[in-house]
Amino acid sequence: MLKTRTRGEDEDEEWVGAEPRRASGGEACQCAQSKYAQKLLTDLMTDYTSALRPVEDTNDILNVTLQVTLSHIIDMDERNQILTAYLWIRQVWFDAHLKWNKEDYDGLDTIRIPGSNVWRPDIVLYNSADDHFTVPMDTNVVIRHDGQMMWDSPAITRSSCRVDVSFFPFDGQQCRFTYGSWTYNGNQLDIQNAMESADLADLVENVEWEVLGMPAERNIVLYGCCADPYPDVTYTLKLKRRASFYVFNLLIPCVMISFLAPLGFYLPADSGEKVSLGVTVMLALTVFQLLVAEIMPPSENVPLIGKYYIATMTMITASTALTIFIMNIHHCGPDAKPVPKWAKTVILQYMARMCFVFEVGENCMSAQPEKQEHPLGKNTNCNMNGQAGPGKEDFKTETCQETMTPRITEEIEHKDHVLSPLGSVGRNPTNHCSTWNNGIFISMDCEDSGSQRRSRKGGVSDGGKKEKDSSCSTLSTNGPLQRNVEYIANCYKDQRATQKRTGEWKKVAKVLDRFFMWIFFIMVFLMSLLIMGKAI
Repeated sequence: MLKTRTRGEDEDEEWVGAEPRRASGGEACQCAQSKYAQKLLTDLMTDYTSALRPVEDTNDILNVTLQVTLSHIIDMDERNQILTAYLWIRQVWFDAHLKWNKEDYDGLDTIRIPGSNVWRPDIVLYNSADDHFTVPMDTNVVIRHDGQMMWDSPAITRSSCRVDVSFFPFDGQQCRFTYGSWTYNGNQLDIQNAMESADLADLVENVEWEVLGMPAERNIVLYGCCADPYPDVTYTLKLKRRASFYVFNLLIPCVMISFLAPLGFYLPADSGEKVSLGVTVMLALTVFQLLVAEIMPPSENVPLIGKYYIATMTMITASTALTIFIMNIHHCGPDAKPVPKWAKTVILQYMARMCFVFEVGENCMSAQPEKQEHPLGKNTNCNMNGQAGPGKEDFKTETCQETMTPRITEEIEHKDHVLSPLGSVGRNPTNHCSTWNNGIFISMDCEDSGSQRRSRKGGVSDGGKKEKDSSCSTLSTNGPLQRNVEYIANCYKDQRATQKRTGEWKKVAKVLDRFFMWIFFIMVFLMSLLIMGKAI
C-alpha cells in the first residue's frame, strides 16, 4: 500500500499497516517493532472518539498552530476576481487522549494513521470561492508519543480577491487567505500562526505575477450574532504584475497608432484620404479597447491603459473634426469672401512662420510682401459677372484693380509696345488708347489737346502725339470692339482676383493644418510619456 511521509521526520520511523522501511537490527527486530506498532494502535483507539474535542477538561482551550506554504499561483481571474493557488497546509495541535510511554512500546516514538480515525480541527478558508467547497486532501496524521498531532495536506484553493485595476498593466494586487474554525469560538479553539509569513521556499515562479511576500496576521473578530470571539489567521499575498506582455501587445501598438493621427493634418487636402485616416485610426483603437474590456472586471475603476485609449480616441475625434473644418476652408469656391485682415496678420504671417509654411521664394526671416494694386483705367468699371458697365449710378458696380509691378510699368513705357486706340461711344465720348502687354490690358487717355500718356516717365515727342491722335481718331467709332475687349479684360481680371482669393484661403488651410499637426504631436507625446512613466 502507499505510504505518506511528512517532511522533517526521520527515515527510520515506522508506519502502521505497512512493513517497516528500515530497522536497526535484522528481520526479528523488524517483526518485533511492527508488533508493537499494532499493539500501540489498538491501545490508542480503544475508547477513543473522533467526534469530541480532545481535551481533558471541556473548559480548556485547544491551541492549533497553522503554517501555510505557497507552492504555485495557478491563475488570477481579474474579471471574476478569483485567485487559484496551490498550497501546503500544516496544522499542529495536542490530543490529550493519544499519549503513550514509548518505553512500553520498544521505544516507538511516532506513528502515522489515517486522518479520518482521529479528531481534526474544522479550519476552513473563509473567503473560499470554490463551487464544490472542497476540503484538503485526507492524508495521514503524524502522532508523537507526547500527544502532538501534525497534519500536512495539500490543497488547491480558489479564493475571492478584490482586484484593483486602476493602474493596469502596471498594477499590484493583494489577495488574502483567511483561515479559522467554522464552529469553535475562541474559548474552545484558538488558532495561531506558526511563522510571521508563509513559506515561499518551494514557490514555482509565475509568468505573469511576481510574489513580493505573504505576511501572516492573527485577528480576533466579534460577530454580531455571537458574543464569543472568533480568532483567525490571515495571509496577505502581495503580487506585482509583470507588464512586459501587455506593454508589447497592447501599449506600444496603441502608441504607434496614436502617432498616425496627427499625420492626417500633413496629408494634402486634395488627396481625399484625410478623414479616412482618422476614421481608420479610431477603429483600430476601438479594437484594442475591446480587448482590454474583456479581461478587466466591470468596475468603476477605469484602468490606466483604458484611460489612455479614451484620451487618444477623444484626440482623434477632435482631429477628424478639425480636418473636416480645414478642408472646408481649403475648398472655398469663387464666391468666398476675401481673407480678413486679422487672419492675414495672425495666420498668414505669424503662424506661417511658426509652422514653417512658406511660399516659393519666401524664407523664414521675411514674409512675402504684398503686391500693390494700381488702377487699370480711370473710367473702367466691372460688375460681379465681369461685364463692362456704363458707370452710372443706376448700376451697382465693383471697381476692379489690377496689380502692376514696376517692371510691367517700364514695359508699358517702352517705345516698341503696340497701342490699340479705342474710343468709347455714348453721350460723352472719350478717346482711349489701349494695349495688351504680357497678358495685361492697359488703357490710356488719347485727348486732342495732346495730354501725356499716364506713366511715371513723362515726355512724349510731338511726332508720337500726332501718330497717337491719328490712330485714336481712326478707331474712335469702333464702340462694339472696345466693349468686347473691355469685357474680356474684365473677365480676366475677375479670374485673377478669384485665383488670388482662393490661393489665400488655401494657404490659410495649410497653415492651420501644420499648426494642429504640431499641437497634436505634442499631446500624443505627453500622453505616451505619462503612461510610460508609470512603468518606471
